[in-house]
Amino acid sequence: MAKIAFKTVKEYWDAFDGITLEKMQELHACIQEAIPEATSCISYNMPAIRKEKIIAYYAGYKNHIGFYPLPQCILHFKDQLKPYKTSKGAVQFSLHQPLPLNLIAEMVRFNLASKS
Repeated sequence: MAKIAFKTVKEYWDAFDGITLEKMQELHACIQEAIPEATSCISYNMPAIRKEKIIAYYAGYKNHIGFYPLPQCILHFKDQLKPYKTSKGAVQFSLHQPLPLNLIAEMVRFNLASKS
């Protein structure tokens, strides 16, 4: 199957259904509530949230939502992220557990305030 090049967040969402789509929309709404003036775009072929700079990315997968809030954010919130699988720049949120919406909101506000 050829890889799709997404042009809009809606196009990206249209490639998903069920719980994956619901979780992505929930995460997106959480970020928009935390930073109402932020806008959505596609960057690196996944949804991104920006306000003067990219604040975070996310992507849907078979068993999780990948959340990419940038490496300095992962490091800053490492203690709160212990329940989740993480790497240098990513967090995996299971599709079968509630999203940590308060933590996600804190993380994006941290990134917005960050100079890098």
